[in-house]
Amino acid sequence: MTRYTRTEAGDLTTAWVEATKHWTESLLEAQRGALAAVGLVEDVELEDTKGTAYAGPEWEFERSVESPDAISVGDTVRFTKTLSEEDVVAFAAASGDTNRLHLDDDFAEETRFGGRIVHGTLVAGIISAALARIPGLTIYLSQDLRFLAPVEIGATVTAETEILEDLGDNKYRLRTDVIDQTDEETVIEGEAVVLIDDLPSDAEHSAAGQ
Repeated sequence: MTRYTRTEAGDLTTAWVEATKHWTESLLEAQRGALAAVGLVEDVELEDTKGTAYAGPEWEFERSVESPDAISVGDTVRFTKTLSEEDVVAFAAASGDTNRLHLDDDFAEETRFGGRIVHGTLVAGIISAALARIPGLTIYLSQDLRFLAPVEIGATVTAETEILEDLGDNKYRLRTDVIDQTDEETVIEGEAVVLIDDLPSDAEHSAAGQ
């Protein structure tokens, strides 16, 4: 066992605290940028679309159905977003998943991936963004996923959801895939079961008035 004198131990502790402080400050600064990107701090605002989900800068979505009453098998929703450095750092801080594979260039270069990659659960979160844009109020009941390939930081990905089966009682089984737009590669395959409730009356009236 290595033993340190009190002075040496104090010096090590001070160095560790200073290094941790610097890393934390850098993390928080990047996190602030990510929060600004989604409109949670001053100077950037999300667009109120009067529906279930807000719109953000440079986000794109398209859907094949506009009314909860018209939802049927075969309907689709696609949501596209670029996963930025700020997104990755903010997700690490929010989730506690500070795996160096996602945050440390030197560390990540020595792994099988050859560089930093986006958290798999962050990529999968784009599916949730697509589901939030199904007409009505979508509530997750279950989600099965297969991760097929890593996603590089800065990549633009698209979540594609398609209703495969009407399970009754406003419950549906959906295909939920994520495609990396760089080479049109499917990076996640999955299926979800959701419940689609009616919107609260105020939101429903606002959406109808668009």
